[in-house]
Amino acid sequence: MSLFSRGDRVVTELDFVRLTKLGAARWPDGLSDALELAEQVPSPAVPANVVTMYSQVRILEDGAREPKTLTVCYPHDAEPAQGFVSVLSPVGASLLGLRVGARARWTTPQGEARSAKIQSILFQPEASGDYTT
Repeated sequence: MSLFSRGDRVVTELDFVRLTKLGAARWPDGLSDALELAEQVPSPAVPANVVTMYSQVRILEDGAREPKTLTVCYPHDAEPAQGFVSVLSPVGASLLGLRVGARARWTTPQGEARSAKIQSILFQPEASGDYTT
């Protein structure tokens, strides 16, 4: 049984195609279900409050005092120390397609359950007219 419901997430058609090309064998737990149930939309139609690839988001992890700023990116651009998290990481996969106000949930590689509320999207490529990044 999936942890996700149809409509929980929105992904652009371009992001879906690019993630599919990365290969499902590389996807972290849950990403396959999340993408299968996500609403796919053309890039110009994605709402500005949805986390897409290369969106910069502010999240507040449960128990944290200060929010973190993360950018969801493809593996070749990942630099976790600078806040660029791969979509193939547990946290990156958990954020993709969620809306501001939603709660992202993931399990760390050490098996620790984590969650965070998406407080805001500081930058979304599609909202700025970039439909190909």
